[in-house]
Amino acid sequence: MVKDMYIESIELNNYRNYRKLKVEFGKNTNILYGNNAQGKTNILESIYMAATTKSHRGTKDRDIIRIGEDESHIRLFLRKRDVSHKIDMHLRKSKNKGVAIDGIAIRRATELYGLLNVIFFSPEDLSIIKNGPAERRRFMDLELCQISRLYYQNLASYNKILNQRNNLLKQIYYNKSLIDTLDVWNIQLVDYGSKIIKERKNFIDMMNDIICDIHSRLTGGREKLEIVYEYNVNENNFEDVLREKLETDLKYSSTQAGPHRDDISFLINGIDARKYGSQGQQRTVALSLKMAEIKLVKKIISDNPILLLDDVMSELDTDRRNALIDEIKDIQTIITCTGYDEFIKEQVIINNVYSVVNGTATRVRTEES
Repeated sequence: MVKDMYIESIELNNYRNYRKLKVEFGKNTNILYGNNAQGKTNILESIYMAATTKSHRGTKDRDIIRIGEDESHIRLFLRKRDVSHKIDMHLRKSKNKGVAIDGIAIRRATELYGLLNVIFFSPEDLSIIKNGPAERRRFMDLELCQISRLYYQNLASYNKILNQRNNLLKQIYYNKSLIDTLDVWNIQLVDYGSKIIKERKNFIDMMNDIICDIHSRLTGGREKLEIVYEYNVNENNFEDVLREKLETDLKYSSTQAGPHRDDISFLINGIDARKYGSQGQQRTVALSLKMAEIKLVKKIISDNPILLLDDVMSELDTDRRNALIDEIKDIQTIITCTGYDEFIKEQVIINNVYSVVNGTATRVRTEES
């Protein structure tokens, strides 16, 4: 049964171009409008940070803190299952971030995951199909980390072991006797890597169960879409491949095999959309991907995720925009755009409208449902 989770408000101090800001949100659609480079995306980023401890841009904490300041604060208030919660996040230039839930400090990011599920959709996502494999791995990892604490732990451990193994490969170049210690890292890399591969496979299988019908509707039944997980190694042969590629690894001083080199492909009627799809087809695939992501998260957490749309509507044609709007009618959505008028005629309940200008957000309209 879908429950009612939504963000009530967010407060920022010394966050990017905001010295001090408070924005309140309604349960349905909330609009942040203004010219480019005024700080609209920064508000969405802060929400994503509060939910995941990470920037959707991959930005380091010290670069998020307002210029000239040493620290930044995010305070997000949400309601979930009729209970209010507060997420406090303290970003510091010279130390790790501090996070507290309802006033109680947490030690690990995994303690935060699952409290607030958000899906971020930006114009960059429209080109995820034709971008490099790193973008598609990032798509899988960002969503899987939110819906599986164990995946986050396995991924963090894998990346740590991978870095240590790569450092050892560089040292072996100067000291050949160190090669005997490589097996210790290989065992751990295979252990964590195999778990990542299994979860990614399962994630793609679940996405395929949903995305085919969505894409068929978007294309009037003309196209059948399938996501294919292109794993670099599978969990059964990972250890063997590491041994086979040892000379290559030593030559390049980096690990050439593993899930850090995975990719996914998108087949439209059996044809690879990354290579042969038109721009319109690629955009429709990206939209299908995000809509399937919404449905999958709903299914897994038995709740509605929060949807953050960063200037996406203007990138979609009328049919695609209407399909997305129909999908988000029962979801709290926070939208950024350059013009408010374009949403007046859309069939959504608009709760709040804010004008964002140079680090300020002024509420100009409220329509409570």
